[in-house]
Amino acid sequence: MVFVILIGWIFGQAYDSPDILYIAVLISVFMSFGSYWWSDKIVTKMAHAKPIEHSENPELYHIVENLCITAGLLQPKIYLINEAQPNAFATGRDQKHAVIAVTSGLLEKLDRSEIEGVISHELSHIGNRDMLLMTVTVVLAGFIAIISDLFRRGRLFGGRRSSDDNGIQGIMMIVAIIVSILAPLAATLIRLAVSRKREFLADSTGALITRYPEGLASALEKIAKDENPMPSATNATAHLYIASPFRGKQALSGLTKLFMTHPPIEERVRRLRETKV
Repeated sequence: MVFVILIGWIFGQAYDSPDILYIAVLISVFMSFGSYWWSDKIVTKMAHAKPIEHSENPELYHIVENLCITAGLLQPKIYLINEAQPNAFATGRDQKHAVIAVTSGLLEKLDRSEIEGVISHELSHIGNRDMLLMTVTVVLAGFIAIISDLFRRGRLFGGRRSSDDNGIQGIMMIVAIIVSILAPLAATLIRLAVSRKREFLADSTGALITRYPEGLASALEKIAKDENPMPSATNATAHLYIASPFRGKQALSGLTKLFMTHPPIEERVRRLRETKV
């Protein structure tokens, strides 16, 4: 909220309009509230994930149940994504509203110990409250990007200053232009830094749940080697998956490399294999 208020105040000073600050705060609150309460529904809809029942895949349900008992967590809802690429994610605002989604490719290409490693990783995100943390950072980055873009286009409030323009307001306009360029980058880098650190934490916590780090390490290697694309994945949801869902040219693009949502698989695997449980 402090960051949003600061950005809104700078833009308001540049256009000599306090309404910008009020609108910035209102939109921020609305986006935060909406993404918090409906994050599970929004994300599963975007990923084209469908809920599955115990009768449809009892083995997967038993894996989740056993790991939840070990981790001391409530059992989340289980969703299936009809994609050939092995991958998975967790979402939801808390334990009572948590969701774990896995792809059909993950169930087909990984053995039981590897699936247990992936599920334990996702349960760690739930237990560590990473979903709430990432919701906050994603909303922050998205909101700052939107309002900065509107400011640069000069369409939100007519793109002009008042007739009482003075030196101070001119300086504030220059500051606002600089902020509108740098703020989205700063917010995005904050989101990416948080995402990478939480992935390492979920890996180590997941290894402690299963007491078998090699299962998750082997799963990550198989996921990284799989070349199947995932059309349902977007930049907005990529950070949620256990590994980047982008493959081929999309994964090799300069911007994708610069703004990676996950730490390198090799580093994660190395740390897991050095873990003592």
